[in-house]
Amino acid sequence: MLVKHNNNSISNITSAGQLAQGKMTLISSQTASGSASIEFTTGIDSTYPIYKFEFINIHPASDAVDFQFNMSTDGGSNYNVVKTSTFFYALHNEAGSSTNLAYTTSRDLAQSTSFQDLGASIGNDNDQNTSGEVFIFSPSSTTFVKHYLVKIGYNDATDNFINAYIAGYANTTSAVDAVQFKFSSGNIDSGTIKLYGISGS
Repeated sequence: MLVKHNNNSISNITSAGQLAQGKMTLISSQTASGSASIEFTTGIDSTYPIYKFEFINIHPASDAVDFQFNMSTDGGSNYNVVKTSTFFYALHNEAGSSTNLAYTTSRDLAQSTSFQDLGASIGNDNDQNTSGEVFIFSPSSTTFVKHYLVKIGYNDATDNFINAYIAGYANTTSAVDAVQFKFSSGNIDSGTIKLYGISGS
C-alpha cells in the first residue's frame, strides 16, 4: 500500500520520492549482458494504477552515450509514443572544482516520438554507470494521457556526477502496454531493470 498522504489523495503527491514508501509488487526483472535493449512487453496493464521501473548499475558498452526509454501502444511492435517533457539536473565533478544546476532544452521533448533521454553522455569506464527510477501513471487508461516521472543519477564520460529529474506525458489515449530501455548507441553491457506495480489503496 502507499503511505497515506493528504487525506489519502494520490493527486496531492508532489514528488517521485513520496511514491515508493509502501508495499510494491515485483512483476518482473531483466538483467542485461551485451543487450541491444531491455523491453517489458508483459505485466503493464490495468492491475495497478502506478508502475515503477528501477534500473540498477546500467553500464554502457560504448562511451559517452545517452540512456533512453520509450513507450508502445501495440505490445512493443513500435516504440513511438508522442511525448512532451522537461529535463533539469545538478552536477558536481570528481575534482570538486565544478558544479552546475541547469535546465536542458536539448534533452526535453515537445510533441515528439523520439526516445526520452534519461542520462546524457554516460561513460563506459568501470566507475561510470547509471541508476534510477521511472514512474508511469495509469498506463492502461483509454481516457487520459499518461504522465511519467524520472529520478536518475549517473557518471558521465568526463567524470561528472549528475542527478537529473525528468517529467513528461505520453500524449495518447491508447493504453501503453510496453516499455523499452536502450542506449543511443551500442549495447547495454550490464545492469538490471526491475518492474514493480504500486497499489493505489
